[in-house]
Amino acid sequence: MMVPVRCFTCGSVVGEHWEEFKERAREGDEDPAEVLDELGVERACCRRMLVSHKDLVDIVSPYQ
Repeated sequence: MMVPVRCFTCGSVVGEHWEEFKERAREGDEDPAEVLDELGVERACCRRMLVSHKDLVDIVSPYQ
């Protein structure tokens, strides 16, 4: 789960791409720029949101 769901700059929904991006780019061996191209994230502000996001949900609520 990505919080916030929308890009701060343009307001586009970026949260829907977070899980796939995290699995493929952060934990995998794929280049983040190529993953974002394949997901259709074109705007620089949205790309920055996904690349620079730190998932705090696991830290804030460690109990499942």
